[in-house]
Amino acid sequence: MNMNSSVSLRQGSLIFLSLALASSVSVALVLARFIASHQFAYFNLVWNLFLAWLPLGFAFVTDRFRASRLCFLAFGFLWLLFLPNSPYLVTDLVHLKPRPPVPFWFDILLVQSFVLTGLLLGFLSLYLMHRLVSRSCGWRIGWFFTLMMIGLTGFGIYLGRFERWNSWDVFTSPLTLSADILGLLRHPHANKTAFVFSTLCAVFLFLTYAAFYALTALHRSDAPASLPDNGGASVLTSRD
Repeated sequence: MNMNSSVSLRQGSLIFLSLALASSVSVALVLARFIASHQFAYFNLVWNLFLAWLPLGFAFVTDRFRASRLCFLAFGFLWLLFLPNSPYLVTDLVHLKPRPPVPFWFDILLVQSFVLTGLLLGFLSLYLMHRLVSRSCGWRIGWFFTLMMIGLTGFGIYLGRFERWNSWDVFTSPLTLSADILGLLRHPHANKTAFVFSTLCAVFLFLTYAAFYALTALHRSDAPASLPDNGGASVLTSRD
C-alpha cells in the first residue's frame, strides 16, 4: 500500500467513524430520554436515521464498482431513490413540542442532532456522486447533475412528508405512485404546496451543499503537496 492509499484509507475511516459516532450519540439521546420518561417519543427518528445511511452506502458501492456499467446504473438508481431520506430528517422538526417531564431544550438538542447527522450523510453521498460524474464528464456536467439531483430530492422530500410515500414504494406500489406524481405534475395550480415546498427545499439544500463543498475545497487546498491527487485519493482530497 502506497502513502497516498494509506492516507486515503485513514481519512475515509475517520469520516465514517465520525458519522457513526454522531449517529450513536443521537440514538443514545433517544434511549436516555426513554429511560428518564418512559415515553416512546422520537423513536421514529432512529429508523429515519438508518434510512439516511443507505444513500451513503449506495454511493460508496457505486464509486467502488464504477467500471461496471450495470453496477453503476443499479446502485446509482438506488442511491437516488433513497437520497431524500437523508435531508428528510429536517422535516422531523415538525414533531417538536413540549413533552413533560423532559425539558423542551433537551428535545430540541435531540432532534437537531438527528437533523445535522442526516444532512452530513446526505451531503457526503452527494459529494461522492458529484465527484464521480465530474471525473467522467467534466465539472460542468458534474454540477448540472448535482443540481438535478438536488431538485429531485426536494420533490422526494415532499412526497415523503405530505403524500406519505416511501422510497421502496417504487417497487411495491409503482403504478399508484406514478399516478400520484403524474397528478401533481398535470395540475400544478391545484398543487401549489408541492411545487413551492419542493423548490424551497431544493434551494435550501443547494445552499447548504455549496457550503459543504466549499469546506471540502478548503481542505483540498490545505492538503500536503507531497500527496498529489490520483486514483486512490480520499473522499475529501480528490480533484473534481
